[in-house]
Amino acid sequence: MIYLKNTLLLFVFASLTMTACKNGQNSKKTAVENSEAYTGTASVSQGSATVLTQNIFECDRGREAPIGTSTATDGSKWTVPAEVNFTDNNFPFASDLFNPCTKVEYASADEALAALDGTDIIEVDADGEIVTAYVFADNYFEMYINGIPVGKDNVPFTQFNSNIVRFKVNRPFTIAMKLVDWEENSGLGSEANRGQAFHPGDGGMVAVFKDAKNDIIAKTDANWKAQTFYTAPLRDLSCASEEGSLRLSDTCSTEDSSDGTSYYALHWKTPSDWQLPSFDDNEWPNASEYTNDIIGVDNKPSYTNFINIFDDNEVDAQFIWSTNVILDNEVIVRFTVN
Repeated sequence: MIYLKNTLLLFVFASLTMTACKNGQNSKKTAVENSEAYTGTASVSQGSATVLTQNIFECDRGREAPIGTSTATDGSKWTVPAEVNFTDNNFPFASDLFNPCTKVEYASADEALAALDGTDIIEVDADGEIVTAYVFADNYFEMYINGIPVGKDNVPFTQFNSNIVRFKVNRPFTIAMKLVDWEENSGLGSEANRGQAFHPGDGGMVAVFKDAKNDIIAKTDANWKAQTFYTAPLRDLSCASEEGSLRLSDTCSTEDSSDGTSYYALHWKTPSDWQLPSFDDNEWPNASEYTNDIIGVDNKPSYTNFINIFDDNEVDAQFIWSTNVILDNEVIVRFTVN
């Protein structure tokens, strides 16, 4: 009886082992097939990035803002969430409009402007007019005017802030901005939130540009161009598609997860001359507009203190991004002011 019992136990153990191995093989096969089934133009990575810098900015009650490197299945390496100039002292910081990290928190745009002494103005054209830009970006931006760096966000991730950028330029001029929705889970486009370790965050940027007479000469809306260069997290690559220059992920899941370490990311190379006015963005998609409710700014004084700027009664600026404000994490937008 003991012999039969032991034999039976060995049989059950062997059966379970074979089943586990089979399931493991199927799991691996599915992952490989998933990667091979992707037919778009992006490079595909899976899993977490190698963290190079755990946090590029310290802020009380702010999230860590890591920089990492993802290696794609084709062997290419990608800086995530994006290659940025935050630590480059040659790229000027924008001026604070409202910044909980520095405790510079103005109640109005007029108060913020009165605090500036003119040394913040970046000269693009010596004989140009002074243009003032007001920017709220979730999370981070870098702005170029005719290819010249004029201002970068003071906070890469959180707490939420807003900025003023001033520059001297002649018209027409081209605005080019790199926008980044930062990530805590490096290479996976997500953060801890709502009780889940992998919550896909959302982006969004709104800006208003005024001339020396305080007249609005540009505002963010669907007339801008917007292209995405980093999309994550993706549970299943089959949900991603491309239609011409459109890089689409609108059918992809945006649900939270307790474990997203096996999720995928898509990476596209940014053109070397995207900042220049000579860059041809005609084939790029137009920007998608998003309401204040979708972006969720009703509880953020870095936005609500300046409703008269961003939500002007006659010239209302819109939040813009690419076609997916949740999964697209690096977006470049452009617009020419005539």
